[in-house]
Amino acid sequence: MRNAIIKYLCSLVIMNILVSAYAVCQGDISSKLLKIDPTISIQKLVAANHFSEELIIMIDQPLDHNDPSKGSFKQRIFFAHYDVNAPMLLVTEGYAAYPQYYELCDLLISNQLIVENRFFGESKPENYDFTFLTNDQIAADYHRIRKLFGKIYKKEWICTGISKGGTNSLIYKSKYPKDVDVVLTYVAPLANATEDKRCESYIKALGEESCGKEIRSFQLAALKEKEKLIKKLESYAIENSYAYSTIDIPKAVEYCILEFPFLFWQDGHQCNRIPNNADNVNNIFDFLDEIVGFDYYADETIEYFRPSFYQFMIENGYYGFDTIGIGHHIEYVSDLSHKAFGPLDLNPLFNADYLKYVRVFLYHYGEKIIYIHGKLDPWSACKLIPPKERDALLVIQEDGDHSTRISTLENAQKKLVYSYLERWLNRKIDDPLIN
Repeated sequence: MRNAIIKYLCSLVIMNILVSAYAVCQGDISSKLLKIDPTISIQKLVAANHFSEELIIMIDQPLDHNDPSKGSFKQRIFFAHYDVNAPMLLVTEGYAAYPQYYELCDLLISNQLIVENRFFGESKPENYDFTFLTNDQIAADYHRIRKLFGKIYKKEWICTGISKGGTNSLIYKSKYPKDVDVVLTYVAPLANATEDKRCESYIKALGEESCGKEIRSFQLAALKEKEKLIKKLESYAIENSYAYSTIDIPKAVEYCILEFPFLFWQDGHQCNRIPNNADNVNNIFDFLDEIVGFDYYADETIEYFRPSFYQFMIENGYYGFDTIGIGHHIEYVSDLSHKAFGPLDLNPLFNADYLKYVRVFLYHYGEKIIYIHGKLDPWSACKLIPPKERDALLVIQEDGDHSTRISTLENAQKKLVYSYLERWLNRKIDDPLIN
C-alpha cells in the first residue's frame, strides 16, 4: 500500500512537472512577444473559437525599410493564439483590418495573424507621404512581422488574402518566397494597366451570355433621368449628412451609372432584379444605390479609399469604364480615369513592370499556391493561370462572384482544395459538411 501511494505521489509530481513544462512552453504569449520586441504595445481581447489568447498589437514599422532614418509608424495586427506547435495563418489585408476568423484558420485549427495594410485604419503615419505606400514596403512590413513571430511559431506558415489583400499575398510571395509554405488567395487580381481592358472584354462576354442589353438599357435610362437623380442625391446627402466636395453630386451620379455594370457582376448575377420600369426615377435611384451605393462617392468614403487608389494608379492597376453607346450622355465626368479618387496633389505614373514581374515569378516559380475565383467576377479576367508544371491549383466557381470562398465551392472543388492543403501541410482537414 505504501509503495502504491509513493508511486501515485510520484506520478502526480511528474504530471505537474509536465503540465508546468507545457505551460512554460506555451507561456504568456504577450510576455514572449515583448521580450522579443519591447517596443510593441499590446491590448488583450476576449478569446473565442479555439484560441486561448487574442491580442491587438501595435508594432513599429519603418516608413522606408531601406532607410529607417526617414521615420516610422505604428502598424496594427490582430493576433489570435492557439498553440505554438500549430500552423500560423498570416492574413494580408488590403485595407483596414478588424478582428474576425478566417475559414482557413478554422479548417487548419491554426493560429491567426491579421495584418492591416499600411496607411489604412489605425496604421496611418503622421507623415502621410504616399511615396512610402508601395508594394515593396508593404511586403517588407509582412517580412518583418514574419521574422518577429517566427521566433516563436516554428511550424508551417500559410498566407491568405481576399481581393486586394490577395494581391498583397501574391506580391509578398514573389518578394519573400521562403517566408511562407503555402499561399491561398481569393478573387485576387493581377491587373496589367490602370484601365485593364481585359475586364471590359470579360463584362461584355458575360453580358452576351445573359443580360448585357438590359444592363446597358438601364444605364441609358438612368442617364436620361440624370437631372432628377441629381436632385434626389442632393436630398439623400442632406438626410444622411454626406458631403460631396471631392466628387460633387452631378459627377457622383454619373460615376455611379458608369460603375454599375462592373459591380453588378462583381457582387452576383441578378439579371431578374434589373427594374423593368426603369423610367421610374425612384426605382433607378434605389437600384443604383443598392448595387453601387451613392455613399461610395461621399467625402468620408473617398478619404478611406484614397490610399488604395494611389496604389491602383502606380502599381496595382485597375479597370476602366465601357462608354460605348452611352458616352455622349456623359457631361459632368470629364476624366474617365480614377485619378480623382487618389491624392489630388499627385500625378502618379503607372509602373507596368511591377506586377508583370510578379506574374512572371508566379508563373515560373509559384509553387504551393491556390488561386480561387468566381466566374461572374470581372476581376477574374485578371487571374493568373498557373502552368501544369507548377504544383499549384486554380479553382473557378461557375456561379461564383467576388464573395467566392472555399465554403461556397461545390463539394468536389472543396475536396480538391483540401487534398492539396493536406498534401502540402501533411495534416488532415475535417469538414463536417462534406461526407
